[in-house]
Amino acid sequence: MTTVGAGASPVEDSSTPARWIDSHCHLQDRYRPEEDELLPTLSEASAAGVVGVVCVGTDAATSRQAVDLVWNVRREISAGGGRGGAVPHDFEIWATMGLHPHEASHGIGELEHALEEALETDRDAVVAVGECGLDYYYEHSPRPAQRDAFAAQVELARRHDLTLVVHSRDAWDDTLDVLRAVGPPERTVLHCFTGGPDEARRCLDVGAFLSFSGIVTFKGAQDVRDAAAMCPLDRLMVETDAPFLAPVPHRGKQNRPAWVVAVGEALSDVKGVTPSSLAETSTAATRAAFALG
Repeated sequence: MTTVGAGASPVEDSSTPARWIDSHCHLQDRYRPEEDELLPTLSEASAAGVVGVVCVGTDAATSRQAVDLVWNVRREISAGGGRGGAVPHDFEIWATMGLHPHEASHGIGELEHALEEALETDRDAVVAVGECGLDYYYEHSPRPAQRDAFAAQVELARRHDLTLVVHSRDAWDDTLDVLRAVGPPERTVLHCFTGGPDEARRCLDVGAFLSFSGIVTFKGAQDVRDAAAMCPLDRLMVETDAPFLAPVPHRGKQNRPAWVVAVGEALSDVKGVTPSSLAETSTAATRAAFALG
């Protein structure tokens, strides 16, 4: 990875351990490979320096599963750090609830009911509405249905004072138009950011945080690296989008939260800072983006 800026990359201070948050992953049974049990997966992430993960819903079912997963993991940790104490007591996990644009034609009715039910039961578990947004690359749902479902979820985030997690692919103009028309919530995250500097500036101008995935390590993604280079550190986050988009050198494999470290290290090279410094700033940005305290 080419470092942006003059001079050699900063030397890492080994006395400062890097502590990462994976701001976007899918740990539900539907997404996790059968051979990967949840607690060992989180233990592996913890051993790599990951201190928290955000488990993301993509429809009503996986959103409910994300919340259940958070409750179960927190109980396990509270009871002794998971099996054999493998997951530290200070490891954190949160859920989001949303309707992916691929599922937009189903409408948000069931998702809205699930969200309100979860918030009444345990508001601390749910930190965002999403992922939601627009995907004009695959168009598994018609564009009008996508825009309607997206606009409704922007309003849900505003109503419940939750962060909005946005998926946007080949749809920058309409994504920003919907956000402006409804009015963006106080906190918005553009997850798995795939635009270049121009798109980054437009998203930053509406107050969004930008979350970068393993794509930033791909050879042909210089425009994404250029976007990361101009993104302020206090608005830059890291994610895996596991089990998708495994970073180099794991490309082609099922992605996992532990590999957010590879994403972060690539971004630290782009930004010309040490990995531990990037871990600190991206973790602070993630806490701000999701109002984690």
